[in-house]
Amino acid sequence: MIDDQVILRVAARVLTPVIWLFALYVQAHGDYGPGGGFQAGVLFAAGFILYALVNGLGAAEAIVPARVSETMMPLGVLIYAGVGFAAMLAGGNFLDYNVLADDPKKGQHLGIIVIELGVGITVAGVMIQLFSAFARRPA
Repeated sequence: MIDDQVILRVAARVLTPVIWLFALYVQAHGDYGPGGGFQAGVLFAAGFILYALVNGLGAAEAIVPARVSETMMPLGVLIYAGVGFAAMLAGGNFLDYNVLADDPKKGQHLGIIVIELGVGITVAGVMIQLFSAFARRPA
């Protein structure tokens, strides 16, 4: 933890929510343009890492506990696979988004948004866990 660097701590406290808000924007905008789940997951983890570097891992894990980031990894994969199985149950092929709604275009839109959400959750969980593992390692 950096106790004597007031400007750095204040900047990190201001930037972290902005980074997380931008991650949400990238997640939501991924269906219409560049970006999506992977980029949003990395941005979310980058905000966590910035906060942890300035305030310490314990303070960061008070915001996103290790148990939550451990759960995020398989949850995102289950969301991704769940969309594929939902398409199969609706009469299509695995990850055939067209059958997810009455209109194939709406089905494509819905499928991509949910898939990207699963990817974002998984990537954020993995990146946070990787950082935490290295941060806990003795010097």
